[in-house]
Amino acid sequence: MNKIIFRNLRLGYTYTGLAFFGITSLWVIFLQQQGLSLVEIGLCESIFHLTSFLSEVPSGILADRFSYKTVLIGGRIAAILHATIMLTAHSFWWFALGFVLQAWAYNLQSGTIEALLYESLAEGHATAQYPQVTKTMNTTIEFADTLGVLIAGWLIHGYLKFSYWGYIIAAIIAIISVVSLHEPRRAPATTAQQSSVWQIVKAAGHWLKKLPQLRNLMVFHATFTAIGTTYYYYFQAVMTAHGFSGPLISGILVATAILNIAGVQLTPWLQQKWPQLALLRGLSILLTIILVTALWSTLPELVMGYLLINMLMAIVEPLLSNYYNALIPSAQRATLLSVASMLFSVVMIIVFPIVGWLIQISNFTMTFGWLGLLLGLLGGRVLRHK
Repeated sequence: MNKIIFRNLRLGYTYTGLAFFGITSLWVIFLQQQGLSLVEIGLCESIFHLTSFLSEVPSGILADRFSYKTVLIGGRIAAILHATIMLTAHSFWWFALGFVLQAWAYNLQSGTIEALLYESLAEGHATAQYPQVTKTMNTTIEFADTLGVLIAGWLIHGYLKFSYWGYIIAAIIAIISVVSLHEPRRAPATTAQQSSVWQIVKAAGHWLKKLPQLRNLMVFHATFTAIGTTYYYYFQAVMTAHGFSGPLISGILVATAILNIAGVQLTPWLQQKWPQLALLRGLSILLTIILVTALWSTLPELVMGYLLINMLMAIVEPLLSNYYNALIPSAQRATLLSVASMLFSVVMIIVFPIVGWLIQISNFTMTFGWLGLLLGLLGGRVLRHK
């Protein structure tokens, strides 16, 4: 591996760690401290997902039209503007604009840094090293996110604004690392590749109609993950309402990250022990039970449920990835996987503010208890047949 590739990898890992630095993970608590209601917080998250949904294709076009470095720098500038608004805003609409910018920051970096590193390896005829590169990147993301959460937990009582200053500093350093990257050469897209896009989209629609099992599984996946993600974020409000200390919240979030990693490592063993569909049914039942028992759970039991739900989500992701790839025709693989991702965004746009409103008019346990019953009915319908 030559010096240019090694340098690009080192700088790419640095950028990845800084871009995924989880110091702003407690944004629900921060927005509550700024006076936003749970409904307004839910709408902010919906705006994030709606913006991300609408920007997914345009951001890919930008990455193809301009250099990787330009797009990555643009993403970190959007992140800085997002943090600046979060530090200075005093109304819902300003915070909403901040979430638009955060979505753009996510879209502009999503897939771009991976593409840059792959093209760097391709330029040096070293693409065989890419699996190791992705493994290192994912490890870096987990470490950076956990470290950021740990720091944020110590800032929770009166000092959360400093988490956004830390986010700005990380973005500035990330820009410096990108400037130092070597831009790899890329082969221009051929006319045949450009003209086949619409054909691929039509073929994707055809296969979704032809494979109802795949379509139903995507709907179930989006609902399962959206409910788990919503539980993850709104539980922050439960922790502050019950006076959890900063170190305790940090400890819970770090334990969540550790269990998530354990869940991913456990997945291959689970796949060997049970058939895939039976395993998905079992995980669906477990999630339903945890949510329904929230109706009468004590606070320690709710914390345990929070940890288990996040672990279940970590297990489900690789399982469903394998299931999708077994069902999807090769020529439509990328398009149909994008459809699955976009369905999650659509469900989040709808579910997140509604759940915030339900928690506000009732409470956390009642809301998620009934959502558990709904998930049980949906899971039973979607996963009824092999």
